[in-house]
Amino acid sequence: MQQDLYDLEEAEEASPEGRDRRRDTRRPHEKKKRRDRTRAPMRPGKAPEWFACVHCGQPIAAEAFGTQHRNHCPYCLWSRHVDETPGDRASECRSAMEPIAVWARPGGDWAIIHRCRGCGDLKSNRIAGDDNELLLVALATRALAQPPFPLNRLAALGERGGGGGTAVA
Repeated sequence: MQQDLYDLEEAEEASPEGRDRRRDTRRPHEKKKRRDRTRAPMRPGKAPEWFACVHCGQPIAAEAFGTQHRNHCPYCLWSRHVDETPGDRASECRSAMEPIAVWARPGGDWAIIHRCRGCGDLKSNRIAGDDNELLLVALATRALAQPPFPLNRLAALGERGGGGGTAVA
């Protein structure tokens, strides 16, 4: 039986397909080097064509409608701290950046506020055309859903006619 197995292995190595196979000469404790698949291959002077999200791992196209320097995930809106100024990719931090809010820029465009989990820096990133609209609205309403005071205080102000402002219809 062992002779048959040996003959089979010898025949496979002698075959044209067998010649192409390379024997693994590494010692058992040596690990095979793997290419980092979380980043696209870089070409000198060019931005990557895609990147993997730092939070959810989704592959992300580097170009999208509505943005020239994409650095956030359209699925979960997380980002990576890569820029000092938009598009320069000069930040050394490289930590994950959590989306914490949205704001309306002058002119009506929305932008996402990200807080870096490594250094605490705050950055504003313009939304892209393919960003998750439900998550954008959830970020926009977070402040209203979790006010820093009890909501029943507003009802009491309305009953008294207080508040000093005009009512919004």
